Amino acid sequence: MALETRSSGILRFGTFEVDVRAGELRKQGVRVKLQEQPFHVLTVLLQHAGEVVTREELRNQNWAADTFVDFDNSLNTAINKLREALGDSADNPRFIETLPRRGYRFLTPVTSADGNKSSAVSPDIRSNTRLWQIPLTVVVVLVLAVAGGLVWHSRGRPVLTEKDTIVLGDFANSTGDTVFDGTLREGLSVELEQSPFLSLVSEEAIHETLRMMERPSNTRLTPDTTREVCQRTSSAAALDGSLALLGTRYSLILKAVNCANGDLLASTEAQANDKSHVLDALGKAASEMRRKLGESLSTLQKYNTPLEQATTPSLEALQAFSLGVKNDFPAAIPFFRRAIQLDPNFAMAYDQLGGAYGSIGETALGVENTRKAFELRGGVSELEKLNIEADYYRGVTGNLIEAQRSYVLGEQIYPREPGFCGGLGVIYMSLGQYESALKEHREALRLLPHDSVAFRFVAYTYLLLDRVEDAAATAREAREKGLDSALGPTAYLIAFYQNDASEMARQVGAARGKTGEEDLLLALGADTAAYFGHLNGARELSGQASNSAKRAGEKEASAAYEAMAGLREGLFGNTAKGPEQTRIAMAPSRGRDVYYGFGLASGYGKNAKTQRFVEGFEKGFVEDTDVQFNYLPTLRAKLALIHSNPQQAIDSLESAAPYELGLPAGGFYNWPNLYPVYVRGEAYLAAHRGREAAAEFQKILDHRGIVLNEPIGALAHLQLGRAYAISGDSAKARAAYQDFLTLWKDADPDIPIFLQAKAEPLLSSTESLSRTSRAALSSHNIAHERLTDTKRNISAERMDPLD
Repeated sequence: MALETRSSGILRFGTFEVDVRAGELRKQGVRVKLQEQPFHVLTVLLQHAGEVVTREELRNQNWAADTFVDFDNSLNTAINKLREALGDSADNPRFIETLPRRGYRFLTPVTSADGNKSSAVSPDIRSNTRLWQIPLTVVVVLVLAVAGGLVWHSRGRPVLTEKDTIVLGDFANSTGDTVFDGTLREGLSVELEQSPFLSLVSEEAIHETLRMMERPSNTRLTPDTTREVCQRTSSAAALDGSLALLGTRYSLILKAVNCANGDLLASTEAQANDKSHVLDALGKAASEMRRKLGESLSTLQKYNTPLEQATTPSLEALQAFSLGVKNDFPAAIPFFRRAIQLDPNFAMAYDQLGGAYGSIGETALGVENTRKAFELRGGVSELEKLNIEADYYRGVTGNLIEAQRSYVLGEQIYPREPGFCGGLGVIYMSLGQYESALKEHREALRLLPHDSVAFRFVAYTYLLLDRVEDAAATAREAREKGLDSALGPTAYLIAFYQNDASEMARQVGAARGKTGEEDLLLALGADTAAYFGHLNGARELSGQASNSAKRAGEKEASAAYEAMAGLREGLFGNTAKGPEQTRIAMAPSRGRDVYYGFGLASGYGKNAKTQRFVEGFEKGFVEDTDVQFNYLPTLRAKLALIHSNPQQAIDSLESAAPYELGLPAGGFYNWPNLYPVYVRGEAYLAAHRGREAAAEFQKILDHRGIVLNEPIGALAHLQLGRAYAISGDSAKARAAYQDFLTLWKDADPDIPIFLQAKAEPLLSSTESLSRTSRAALSSHNIAHERLTDTKRNISAERMDPLD
């Protein structure tokens, strides 16, 4: 039988009577004093008499009010007050039974005014619960709305969706204490970024929007400015805060307004008895704001680490951290160091400091601080924990598989956080999975449409896929939007792919004198010079690139340029000079890429110490994916070739096969690309297996977007000619040799590998044929020019007006 309450709104159980319209509980006609919240809990329990009502269900129906509460304590208090009013006992319940870790059940049968009944033991009534649940719910909502009781906040009030973004403004600090300046905004940002539901407009996007508004990037984000930025970024809400000192108490207010019309979407406030509790008050106000803007209770409960735990209890440390976040590397380093001095357990500060040191080549300090952040990650928010773990696995251990797991999980929980899809894209690039990388980088660009680096990754990944037109179109789009500040190196490589020498020169010239930019362009210029056999020019440019990086404080980049210069010498046959130059590069470096450069140069120099170096390298990077599956197999293969064991070299490179097309080096100077393929080709040549060798060198030529201007891109033509010569295919051999000679037509004549190649019969005959062809072509051109001059003279005579 359905329980009907529409006529009177009266429910009865035992000696009690509930008037849901009046909001009263009466016992034998006498009103029992009961506060509003316990009364609301009672109405839900009566509605579901005989059923288990979970704590989550009680929260969903009763805690959507305008003020933030500690739900667990509030519900426990409500149940205790309700039992007190009913004269009930938790140990021996007559009315309300507690089911630990689940919820509550109302035990006594409930009847309406006309005698309809609900019983905990009646299967008929229990099966009909849904029939009377809807009308009773309607009555309860209407009565409480009229009485001014429970406010159903979500009805009729605009809230955000999962597609909306928020612009975070600065706090209005009227306390006179500067320690709050910038600090509260940073704290609020950390709290809101824990939310998988909310999405803040990035600082880069805010700065770009301010630039379009013709204002400095450090413009204070007042409510009016924040709202304008909000409108220009097509965001939904602008969120501002204020802090005031009222007597001895601090009053903190947060307000979210609709960007389009300025209507108030939500507001929260919290108080702190003293300065030391302001961050705690901020965390509670921010949590309440998250709920009011539409976040579900489940994610709010799961991803809501207290602000002091997620960051630091020290206002001074958080302020120093906020200043560090506002600055680029390396200017941010002193601020992060100050934050750690003030709070030695500030995990996020260690992580940021590790990244800052790594960016300027201080590898040891970068590893040290990132490892410390990893050790302290237990107390931070889920978002920061995933970021710290990804940084640790990628930058300290080099375990790309573990880093990939962290990025994938982060992307699942925080689909609108660009750092996870961007990081995952970089991992896929390292593993050679470029289609997957492109998907992730395009998503990052969608989330960061005003970010120059995001454009750079998309354009570069297109290039890696040999989709040069798409790469060029992406670069043009960035340039048209004024977002090409980070695209210089990628634009240079696109121009190289398109054989556009004037554009390459323009990019190098544009970077001249720009600290932190010109070094990479000079290094790319050095590689291009070497690609065409201009070794002396390459040496000069590499030296300039190294010095430029040193002036910028980028020690690791400087060492990488020196290492590549040394490897280049080894590849070109200067076997003594190569290892010596890379040894000089190793002196200030502890980076694995520089070590690898030395190892390869040593291998090409057939150095006796190569064996010991490989063993040491293996022990130092036991978890590093690139080292274990790219660098070490290649070095072991070179070692086997030193000992005249090509089959062992081929076997050593089997483990590299799944990763050989990847980008093993960090950053955008990817000089070690495709060396497992090149060395495997050398091993097949040494084994006189021409067909297999040709397949490897052709693989390099078929992936032009990956090898680009690396010297092995040019040398692959020479090696392909040698492979076809071994296999007896003279026509293909001559064609490959001719391609090499065309690239090196103006090469320095004293390069050892060039001299060696010229002595090879097929290349020698090809070069002679080429010289004959060039001479014949030259004679033809001279004759053609003479004929043209004669015709021009005759025509001029006919057109002479004096004739």
